[in-house]
Amino acid sequence: MSSSTAIQPNTHKRALKGGMAALVGTSIEWYDFYVYATAAAIIFPHIFFPEDLDPALATLASFGTYAVAFFMRPLGGIIFGHVGDKLGRKPALTITLILMGVATTLVGVLPGYAQIGIWGPILLILCRMVQGLAVGGEWGGASLMAVESAPPKWKTFYGGFTQVGNPLGALMATGAFWALSLLGQEALLAWAWRIPFLFSIVLIGVGFWVRYRVEETPVFAEKVEGQEQSTPLLFALKNNWSPIMLGFLIIAMSSGGYVIATTFVQNYADTPEIGLDPTIILGALTVASFVEMLVTLPIAALGDKIGAKMVMYIGVLSSFFVIIPLVLSIQAKNVALIWVFVILIRITLSGAWAPLSTLMAQMFRPQSRYTSMSLSYGLGAAVWGGLSPAIASLLLVITGGNFWSVVGFFGLLTIAAYIGVRFAPQHSDLAPVTGSFNARTDTTAVNTHD
Repeated sequence: MSSSTAIQPNTHKRALKGGMAALVGTSIEWYDFYVYATAAAIIFPHIFFPEDLDPALATLASFGTYAVAFFMRPLGGIIFGHVGDKLGRKPALTITLILMGVATTLVGVLPGYAQIGIWGPILLILCRMVQGLAVGGEWGGASLMAVESAPPKWKTFYGGFTQVGNPLGALMATGAFWALSLLGQEALLAWAWRIPFLFSIVLIGVGFWVRYRVEETPVFAEKVEGQEQSTPLLFALKNNWSPIMLGFLIIAMSSGGYVIATTFVQNYADTPEIGLDPTIILGALTVASFVEMLVTLPIAALGDKIGAKMVMYIGVLSSFFVIIPLVLSIQAKNVALIWVFVILIRITLSGAWAPLSTLMAQMFRPQSRYTSMSLSYGLGAAVWGGLSPAIASLLLVITGGNFWSVVGFFGLLTIAAYIGVRFAPQHSDLAPVTGSFNARTDTTAVNTHD
């Protein structure tokens, strides 16, 4: 497109459409992701593995299929980042949405180990790999759909729409399994567990309709011809390696810290040494997800006032100081305090999550922004999100069940995220780069507050 083409400023109407498209799509994809996670914990050990297998080993194998997706995310980021940087954010996001829906629906019709033997878990792993590819390409594109469509001084707020998708998707998934559990364990294992997976096809239809109606982002649509790269990945590795690695560090808290403060804390409370009723933590986590969903957009809006970096600093550091009383309350078996600190740490973690879309979008130039963001996020999710539970488990084994070793590891995640935020570069060209609405008019959106 010619650089002389006049471009209209981003409006709130355009931004709201982009934000809602990001929210609906990411909510559906995270719903699919968390439906699998829930089933991996309570269903798959009974369905896709031999009946005579030790229950602990069956659960371990089931979580192994869950972990596969984390390590597919970087590849998904590379593949769909290339599509998004070459063909546009909209087609890339349409493909990821369809892939996720197809993979999730297929899980809902897979025969179990009793019917097809070893092919059951093999096909399950293949479906999970496709889910990982789709999620790896989803977040970066959805973030850019929201952020690049937003007016100046509103970038972080509209970027927060993408971030709301995670807690909303988690709520939908856990709510679905909670409702089906009312049918009884026998019905749940026999057939009811398939319903949330099959329902995905309906949600994908809704998401496809919403994304079909949204416009391509102005930044991509008006890229100067000379800026286009034949291979965005090579450009990213050559020119963006440093910010990619800084983004990798930033993810340490919102991925690794999040897993420890939620899933791993739940497992710790269920150990023989603590022996808390699992419903205590589950109930607190469910309410915390709802609270997180409510506070994400206000926290994101705060980033437009004091800077995305400042919000990230507060979220990262405060999360470390909340994990300590959370552990103490679990050890004391104080249910009221457990609920307070489970909810509170989800609020503080929102500070490390809500402004993430805008912060990372501002780290990269348009030429390979989708690829660079997705690769950075995918690597962070794979390492921090995929390995943190294993590292925390190993620390408990080495220290004889001393959870303070895990708190120390949480501290290392805090330091990593702080360093990433501190040195993250911030560029101003989140507005269209040509025509009457020049990128320089958007410099007010970059408020780093270092």
